[in-house]
Amino acid sequence: MSDAPAVATNTWDAAPGGVSSERKRLGRLIIAAATLALFAMLLVQALHTADRIDTGFANWRPILYIYLIWAVVLAVGLVVMRGELGHRALFILPAVLFTVSMVVFPTIFGLYIAFTDWNLSSTSGRNFSGLDNLRKLVHDKFFWTAMENMVYYVLSVLVQFAIAFLLAVLLNQEIRGRKFFRVVFLLPFMLSPVAVSWMIGKSMFETRFGPAATLARKLGWDQPAFFTDPWIARLSIMSMDWWVWIPFMMILLLAGLQALPHEILESARVDGATAWQSFWQMTFPLLLPVSITAVVLRIIFQLKIADIIITVTSGAPGGATDSVTSFIYREYRDRSNVGYGTALAEFYLVVIIVFMTVLLWLTNKWMRRFT
Repeated sequence: MSDAPAVATNTWDAAPGGVSSERKRLGRLIIAAATLALFAMLLVQALHTADRIDTGFANWRPILYIYLIWAVVLAVGLVVMRGELGHRALFILPAVLFTVSMVVFPTIFGLYIAFTDWNLSSTSGRNFSGLDNLRKLVHDKFFWTAMENMVYYVLSVLVQFAIAFLLAVLLNQEIRGRKFFRVVFLLPFMLSPVAVSWMIGKSMFETRFGPAATLARKLGWDQPAFFTDPWIARLSIMSMDWWVWIPFMMILLLAGLQALPHEILESARVDGATAWQSFWQMTFPLLLPVSITAVVLRIIFQLKIADIIITVTSGAPGGATDSVTSFIYREYRDRSNVGYGTALAEFYLVVIIVFMTVLLWLTNKWMRRFT
């Protein structure tokens, strides 16, 4: 028999390899009890706010304090249940809780508002209206005009990409004053879109004395008006948007061009490839990942276009320049229609999620053919 002393084990010590079953059960019990209490308080406060019961707080501030207490208890429960892994989880827990507070909860609350007829100009307050906002959305021709406009605005990203790619290739050449021109072409991106709207939309495109109108009259356009015809107004909005955002795509593509392996391009020239063959068969395929990234990022930003439209046209003429975001903004600002505006925002969020999911899936599938 061995004379080695028996080593006492403590079932509550957290070992890197695992945690005792008793400790796991206690941790789960702590988390479950705290979570159940949190949801119970949320339900009570929601029913009190809806005048279903008399019990509840005067406002939602105590719920925030309860949420913070629940977060602390959750942290304790994770440490008890998972030991060392629980300590590691504490580093990402604040980010998760912040996301729940600032993203998940507002989205769920917005979904509730979407089923009400809440109008700030009404004295009746917030009342449940079922699917009335959805029915109104289906028959709202101005909203669907804004959705149609978004198709044009998103497709215009391809034009922006073509121009940005050309500028990136030019600024990647060994030309005199290359650094100066890089800074100059990047200047529009440094300006606020609202400033651009006033500088170009309200000043340069002014129909009487603006430089663009003066030039148009000299070229034979008797009565230049950039925001009265629907298509001219759309193109005017697009041109201002391009002026701001093309530098963003250009700088991404320029960085990609400078990161290309010069040895491969030099070997193509030695083998007798023309400039066009070198570009189309070497440069463009190698730059494809950066190009896809630039286009996808720009589409994400384009789906939120609003500031230029709100400042310059407010959707005129007749909603022909409206984006969905600018239309929702005016629904809030001009009509104080919180319920319907939130329903539009929630619907548009679903459209964006579906569209971006399909776009990323198609992009990945297409990229696999070249890699």
